[in-house]
Amino acid sequence: MTAPQLPRLRHPEKAHRPDQAQPKKPDWIRVKAPVSEGYKRTRDIMQEHRLLTVCEEAGCPNVGECWSQGHATMMIMGEICTRGCTFCNVSTGRPNELDVFEPGRVAHAVQKLGLNHVVITSVDRDDLDDGGAEHFAQTIRAIRHRSPDSTIEVLTPDFLKSRPGSLEMVVEARPDVFNHNLETVPGLYPTVRPGARYFHSLRLLQRVKELDPSMFTKSGIMVGLGEDRQGVLQVMDDMRAADVDFMTIGQYLQPSPKHHRVDRFVAPDEFANYEKSAYGKGFLMVSATPLTRSSYHAGDDFAQLRAARLAKLGLA
Repeated sequence: MTAPQLPRLRHPEKAHRPDQAQPKKPDWIRVKAPVSEGYKRTRDIMQEHRLLTVCEEAGCPNVGECWSQGHATMMIMGEICTRGCTFCNVSTGRPNELDVFEPGRVAHAVQKLGLNHVVITSVDRDDLDDGGAEHFAQTIRAIRHRSPDSTIEVLTPDFLKSRPGSLEMVVEARPDVFNHNLETVPGLYPTVRPGARYFHSLRLLQRVKELDPSMFTKSGIMVGLGEDRQGVLQVMDDMRAADVDFMTIGQYLQPSPKHHRVDRFVAPDEFANYEKSAYGKGFLMVSATPLTRSSYHAGDDFAQLRAARLAKLGLA
C-alpha cells in the first residue's frame, strides 16, 4: 500500500521559524470579499488561458476591486520562487521549466480583457542564466503585437545572479513603465529580503534611466515592518538620486504566522505625510495609502504620470 503524499509545503524555508502573532487589522485596512460579475469574468479568463496572477499568489487585499474592473497583474514564469523573502506569500522552491507558449497566452488574455494598461510581474528565477529577462521581453513583444494600443508596465526581479546584459534585454523591449520594488529600508534587508541587495536594486533602477531616459521608472516599499520615518525619507532620497519617477508606499500585511511580523499598522494620516514629503522631493507621481500596492490603480496612475511629465516639461 502506497503511503499518502503530504501536500507540498508552500514555504519550506519558513517552517522552522517561530510563529509570529498576527495583530487584528484596524478598520481602515479591511476590504470586502470579491463577488462581482467583473471579478468572476476576470477570474474565468485567467483560468481559461492558464495564467497566474500575483493578485492571488501574493494574497493582495485589492483583488476584488481590481478584478471587478478587469485589471489583473499577470505573473509569468511560474508560481514557485527561488527566493524566500520573509514578507512574501509566493511559494518557494525549485521552479518548473519555462512555458514557451506563455507570452502568447498572456497577450491573448490582455486582448480579451481589453486592457488599456497591463502589468506583468514574475517570481525570482535565479535558476535561469538571464533571470527570465528574455521571457519578459518576449511577453512584451507578444502584447505589443496583439494589443498595440495597450501600455505595458513590468515589475521585474533584481537580476542579481543573472549574466551581464539581462536587464538590457527587458529595456530594449520598451515597456512603458519599468518597476522594481526596493520593498523596505536597507537596514531591514537581512531579515526581510535576505536574498537581495539594497544598493544593487537601487542601481538597477538607475541603470534603466541610463539605458532609456524616456522610460518611466517606478519603485515601492512597505511600511509597518519595523522601519522608522527617517529611514523611509532616506529611501525617498535614494530613489530620487536614481531618478525614479513614481513611488508607492503601502502597509505590510502578514500572510501567515510564519512570515515577518507586523511591527505596527501605520495610520492614514502618516501615509498622507509620506505622500507630501515624496512630492516635495520631486517625484512625478506618488501613491501612499494603507492599501497601496505596486499595481493598484496602475492604469489611472500611468495616465497621471504621463500628464505630470508633460506638465513638468511645459508641454501640457
